[in-house]
Amino acid sequence: MTELNRKEAIETINRLSQQKEPFIFVVDYARQHAYVSRLSEVDPAEMLYDFCGNTNADTDGATGTSKVEIQAYPTDYQSYKMGFDTVMQALEEGRASLINFTCSTPVTLNIDIKELFYRTKAMYRLWIRDRFTVFSPEIFVRINGDQISSYPMKGTIDATLANAEEQLINNPKELAEHKSVTKLLCDDLATVANNVTVKRFRYIDRLDTNKGPILQTSSEIAGTLPYDHHTNLGGIIFDMLPGGSISGSPKDSAINIIEEAENYNRGYYTGIAGIFDGKNLDSTVLIRYIEHTPEGTVFKSGGGITVDSNPKTEYEEMVKKIYIPVNE
Repeated sequence: MTELNRKEAIETINRLSQQKEPFIFVVDYARQHAYVSRLSEVDPAEMLYDFCGNTNADTDGATGTSKVEIQAYPTDYQSYKMGFDTVMQALEEGRASLINFTCSTPVTLNIDIKELFYRTKAMYRLWIRDRFTVFSPEIFVRINGDQISSYPMKGTIDATLANAEEQLINNPKELAEHKSVTKLLCDDLATVANNVTVKRFRYIDRLDTNKGPILQTSSEIAGTLPYDHHTNLGGIIFDMLPGGSISGSPKDSAINIIEEAENYNRGYYTGIAGIFDGKNLDSTVLIRYIEHTPEGTVFKSGGGITVDSNPKTEYEEMVKKIYIPVNE
């Protein structure tokens, strides 16, 4: 597969959408690199995808039977806190109200990442040979006709805790974080759509992982696109990037603060991927992400930080998100 630059990706998406040609696209966090390919030309030896059942994967592709195991080697708390303190200083100075702060954690697996693609369960799964695999629960945007919808996901808790749902819903820090990202996504949609409204606020999903079940909160935001949006679909997609749920608010300031605080390259982590079926579009945020790097295999994870955040709690959440949603 050929990696495209930003200009090439936008032009290719626009051309294929105008032709009503089904295609897949993958865009990195920095909006500088992308893969775009007609679905009919995707080589399963290079890329496997399963987006809510729209897939090119052989259902019998998994060959292993051993239990999936992952061993993580997180950065120590003091190193994490150095980046956290950079974020907190920016928040206290009023440069932002929400920052998504992430880390890259070395991991070892007992299977390769292609096998892992087959052995996981998630709404969105993606594997690119020699690069990464993703098993994401988060929708980026969906376009059906002239309607565009986004589903920001913020707020996580261990589902086995007593009154877990009530704890999550009533947590003031989680509420503030979710309100902030929902407003940000409303603003993002308003740059490309009209009549933007919040249709559902803070509904709860349950996810099963190799570490046990978790609960996460999301909201649904919707708007109406121009009648000729298919002529500039690439521009619409890139105008909304990076996603608000994985950057912060206000977005431009958040991006700069992230660059100051994080000591690694996100790459395709927290970018997006999606499929256009010739009429409608479905896409995901690239989280729950394992990547091959020259230094070894890493799992990238993080969470939203506000002025009310506790560094120890946020560190523990970053580590807890290093999990495999196993299909076993």
